[in-house]
Amino acid sequence: MTARIVYSTGIGSLCPNCRRSARECVCPKGAPGAAKPAAVRVGRETKGRAGKGVTTVADLPMSLPDIETLAGKLKRRCGSGGTVRDGVIEIQGDHRDAIVAELLKLGWQAMRSGG
Repeated sequence: MTARIVYSTGIGSLCPNCRRSARECVCPKGAPGAAKPAAVRVGRETKGRAGKGVTTVADLPMSLPDIETLAGKLKRRCGSGGTVRDGVIEIQGDHRDAIVAELLKLGWQAMRSGG
């Protein structure tokens, strides 16, 4: 009997075909049941920042070095500072519209989240 993961909090969603995490799916694009690319969420947070707002980019299915490279592109596009914390890009200020437009131009399915 083959071992398969039934439930885990560390992996996230699994591909129904290859049973790997959605980020590591090896199924061909467009295959029936293949993991679909998740929408990248672009939001704004002020919690823990003394009222200063930052734009956050979350749910990126990329490795950490690729996320840091993308963060550099977005910071240059917005003309603002920022950082990467726990796989989430944080850009200083409210730049949601510019970041969503840039991500769409780069081919990501991006959407605004929050209010």
